Amino acid sequence: MTLMAIIAGVVGLILSGGFVHDIFAQLGEVLIHSQTGHLQITRAGYLERGARSPEKFLIHDAEKIRARVAGTAGVEDVMGRLYFAGLINNGHSDQPIVGEGIEPVHEAKLGSGLVITAGRTLEKQDLNGMLLGQDLARALKLKPGDWTNLVINTPEGALNSLEFQVVGTFQTFSKDYDARALRIPLAAAQDLLATPGINTLVVALQHTRDTERVAALLKADFRGASLDVKTWVELNDFYAKTVEMYDAQFGVLRLIILLMVLLSVANSVNMSIFERVGEFGTMMALGNRKRRIFALIMAENTLIAAAGAGAGVVLGMLLALIISAIGIPMPPPPNADLSYVAHIRLVPSVIAGAFLVGFIATIAAAILPAARVQRIPVVDALRENV
Repeated sequence: MTLMAIIAGVVGLILSGGFVHDIFAQLGEVLIHSQTGHLQITRAGYLERGARSPEKFLIHDAEKIRARVAGTAGVEDVMGRLYFAGLINNGHSDQPIVGEGIEPVHEAKLGSGLVITAGRTLEKQDLNGMLLGQDLARALKLKPGDWTNLVINTPEGALNSLEFQVVGTFQTFSKDYDARALRIPLAAAQDLLATPGINTLVVALQHTRDTERVAALLKADFRGASLDVKTWVELNDFYAKTVEMYDAQFGVLRLIILLMVLLSVANSVNMSIFERVGEFGTMMALGNRKRRIFALIMAENTLIAAAGAGAGVVLGMLLALIISAIGIPMPPPPNADLSYVAHIRLVPSVIAGAFLVGFIATIAAAILPAARVQRIPVVDALRENV
């Protein structure tokens, strides 16, 4: 019973912790590959003050910066984006939008988290092509092949308008983004804004785990250049808050499992020890000191703790692999339309933590019963043999 309680607790921690970390990893990857990239380089102050006036924070020497960034170890690709706000007109009504001028060839490599729901993605030859957010296209009743007008203010304050053909609609993790975002080729956006500059250089890395290292290198390289280097975590406040919430929930779950293991093991150990009080009395009558009895009880439960926690780790890892091979269909998260398949990730820190919880809980549960046996008089202990 003691072993079963330990194994169940350790397995529960491994599976729940692996599930939570899979949520973190999948959410991070979809944000990276549908919107922000791993890193973004902007003019200083753009993220704080440039949302309403992105044309005031343009990078005009982008190619020099791009070359420096591309030469950094771990960088896979660098692409420019030009953001703008304006109105889109379908011939019947206007809708406010947030637009992005992108480089289609580069964005096709990064945008694995962008789901094309109708038509196709932008291509190099689409000089006047437009990609619409799914909900924006639905609100304007636009479909691939339709023509529409964009009206925006240039940095000089003049109104400019260009006609674009919808080539496709897309869906991302964020429903709000899909309801107001559109993408056009970078060259068309520069013509529309009458500027050769860009707002952001988006950096795609070979591995997400290199984000902090590459960010530190680029910050040191661009120190004093009035440029900000932001990681995808800094750019996605929603992600940071989600991680904080799930970490708190997992902490509570870990505490609950610890208490369950502690109480279950304490009950089993307590029964086991007090059924053998007569044996301990005989040992003490033969000259064994009480601390020797205490040490024996603790050694026994240490072995049980190690066996139970070890077996729990093996069983938990095996179940995680089986469940991950099958997959767990998940509904769309709040404020999203995309469902996904969850897995159980084998995270070394979670596995080590689960082992320690099972091991320490078992040893802690044995301390009080072992101490109580020590205090039983030898005569009373011997009476248990009768």
